[in-house]
Formats: sequence, C-alpha cells, structure tokens
Amino acid sequence: MAKAHVVLFPGPVKGNVNSMLKLAQLLALHDFHVTFLNTENNHHRFHRFGHIEALSQTYPTLQFKTIPDGLPHHHPRSGDHALVDLYASMNSHAKPLLREILLSQTPQKPRVTCLIGDGFLAALAADVADEVGIPLIHFFAIGVSSFWALFCAPNLFQSNELPIRGEEDMDRIITTLPGMENLLRCRDLPSFYRGAESHMVDPLKSKVFESHQTLGARGLILNTFEDIDGPVLSQIRLKIPQVFAVGPLHAHLNSRRVSDAKTTPSTSSFWEVDRGCLTWLDSQPLKSVIYVSFGSITTLTRERLLEFWYGLVDSKKRFLWVVRPDMVAGKENDGRIPEELEEGTKERGLMVGWAPQEEALAHKAIGGFLTHSGWNSTLESLVAGVPMICWPYFADQQVNSRFVNEVWKLGLDMKDVCDRHVVENMVNDLMVHRRDEFLRSAQAMAMLAHKSVSPSGSSYSSLDQLIQYIKSISQKNTS
Repeated sequence: MAKAHVVLFPGPVKGNVNSMLKLAQLLALHDFHVTFLNTENNHHRFHRFGHIEALSQTYPTLQFKTIPDGLPHHHPRSGDHALVDLYASMNSHAKPLLREILLSQTPQKPRVTCLIGDGFLAALAADVADEVGIPLIHFFAIGVSSFWALFCAPNLFQSNELPIRGEEDMDRIITTLPGMENLLRCRDLPSFYRGAESHMVDPLKSKVFESHQTLGARGLILNTFEDIDGPVLSQIRLKIPQVFAVGPLHAHLNSRRVSDAKTTPSTSSFWEVDRGCLTWLDSQPLKSVIYVSFGSITTLTRERLLEFWYGLVDSKKRFLWVVRPDMVAGKENDGRIPEELEEGTKERGLMVGWAPQEEALAHKAIGGFLTHSGWNSTLESLVAGVPMICWPYFADQQVNSRFVNEVWKLGLDMKDVCDRHVVENMVNDLMVHRRDEFLRSAQAMAMLAHKSVSPSGSSYSSLDQLIQYIKSISQKNTS
C-alpha cells in the first residue's frame, strides 16, 4: 500500500509555523510523506536561522515548499495589524498556488492524500481541498478556549453577550459560553471582539470564523491535552466528532523522538539565536531569574518598554529579556536610555535579540516568565513548570492569560495594564511572596503535561488515533 502523503499548510506567522512544524516531524516519524508549505518570507528566515538542512537530513520523507504571502517586501509583518494583513493576503491570492501543489506528484513524492490546513485559512483550504478531491483536517495553533469562544461567536451575538459596549462593559461576566460559563469577562474574550480593535472585527464575520467551515473538514487537530482543556474539548466534540488533542506538541515530539531514537539539532527560529544567554543563566542562582519575552509579533511603544524596564529593575530581581530588533514601534525608540536602567541591567539583567526559549525556560535558574501569553509560550512554560505573569497583547492571548490565572492557578494576569509599579509588585509576588504557591501548581501541571505525551497518555493515544485516521482517509481517497 502506498504511503500517505500529507501537505501541512500553516498560517503565515511564527507561532503557527512552529507548532505545525512539530506536527510535521511527528508525522514524518511515522513514515508519512510530508510536504510543509511555508511562505517565502518565513522560509527564507527559517533557512537563514533555523538549520533547515538538519531537519531534512533527520526526516528524509519531509520536504519544504513555498508560496509568496502576497505582501510587499518592506511590510513589517509585526504588530497587531500584521496578523490581519497576512491572513487577508493569503486568503485572497494563495488559492491557485495551493491547488498546484496539491495536484503535483513525482516518483519520490506520490500524490497528496490529505491536507492539514491552518484553521484561520479555513475557507481557502476547504475550497481547494473540495475542488481537487482531497480530505481536509483543520489545525488550530491557538488556545482551545479561545477557539471555542470564536466558534461560539454567533451564539454570543444572538444572546446579546456581544458586542462589548465600551470600557465600562469590560468586566461584565460572559454567562453563555458552554464549558466556560461565568468564567470570562468581556476583557478576557479574544481581542477581535473589542470595539477599539474594530479594524479586526471584519475577519470575525468572514468565512474564516464561520463554524460551518470547520464542520466541513474531516477533523480538527488541537495543540492541547485533556487535563487542561477537558471541559471545553467535551463541548467541541458535540459539534465536531473527530477532534485530536495531541499537545503539547513540543513535548510530544521530544517524547516520540526519544522512543524512536531520533534526534535533530535544528531549531525553527526566525531570528538569530543568542545562545550566550544560556551561559549567563549557568552563573545565576537556582530559580532566581525571571525570563521576559513578548513573542514574535508584539510591538511596544518606547513608553511601554520603559514601564516594563523600570518595573524589572525596581523589582531588584535578575531578568533575562528578549527584545526583538523590530519590537519597539515608531521612531521614538532612538531616545536616550535612563542611566538607572542601564546600571540596573548591568547589575542584574541581560537583554538579547532572541533566545532559545524552550531551553531557557527549562533552565534551573529560571523562576518565572513574563509573557504575552501566546499559546506556544504558555505551553512551553507549563511543560517546564515555570509560573507566569501574563501581559496579553491580542488575539487568543487574552483568554490564555485568564486561564493561567483563574483556572490553572499558574500565575498572575496583568492584562490591560502597563505600569512600572504593577510590574515590580507582580514580579515580587511571583518570585518571592507567592513563589511556593505558584511553583507547586506549575510543577503539578508540568507532571500532567508530560504524562499526556507518554505512552498510554491522552495525547499520545490521540496522536495514534490521528495517524490511523489519516491512513484510513488517505486509503479511501487513493482507491
């Protein structure tokens, strides 16, 4: 019987690429032909900084292909507008390119038998998959609770829970989200719902978010595990029978690679990684450093950067801070750095352009994580047993931070606040005053995460089911 040939089509942003690339490697470990379809811009950066050759050597059945994202070369591809611009551009122009790749075949790579597509490219993927007669499975890289809040958008509008009516409405409790009743406030919903971000509401009403697009797929893959998202997964399965919760994907890949005696030295970085920060961490006391990173898209004004910086320095705690080259917005980032910040950083801090985050979070010197609450970062911190201070930027991050604080008790939620005194106090709460409380919760959750991706664990079993499912639908499609 011919091997299944799966095309993975991630969203055009780093977080989506990273998580789906982990899935691609897991499928390649199971002897599938895998084609990973990346944008030219992301592939170029990945090729430059991510050691793609090592991946190809480790997984002979994994190949990479590219399509343009449709944006001009000078587009910054960071900030809250970037997500909308990238997805809008992909949805408008990528259809013929995706169709061509799905129909192509060579003696080395047989015909495509299954497409796994990014859920926010649902309309595009569904149209092309239906046109060429290839089964489609959706993959969502966001948190499951956020996916469910978006899926339920029509019901929230019908029940008058939405729209949000200004700042005075932000602390109103949402009562009609199945599996999350009375848990989220308006400010904890995905940021697309906010009136201040009305430029991002249109995609919410488009086919990207229409539930029938997801229902039209053969299944749904989610980067989570039963112990953290069981109640919401139960609700999703009432609407979508084939749901595969196979996360945390990075931990799952590490688990399977060990059992399959496979290793790969590659990373999927979009920036040059400063590995010297690991050497710096080696010289720091146990759990004394707070790691700070706001991910690959977040941008800060100089004013906000200084508020965080003052808060970190004034906390008197050691810190490792990732400040991307494109993170500070506007021309005002050329101003002078106050002397007290420079001195405080020399004494107790280190700032780098990009860090090997999984390794940093796993380091014995790290005692906390100040994060934007992107889903990959949340899972990486959770697996490492590191408590979090959450400052969500946009998209699913508002929901993730609420769960970290209110449901999983893994840290503090600082959403909608950027104040040096709050930063200072929360760092000290996390690292000193409530340290033992948060560490106990974080370490207990880390044990559950590792259990889920071990043999007989929920995610391990779910991946095996996904493998068999892909084989069965591929066989039917071939015949």
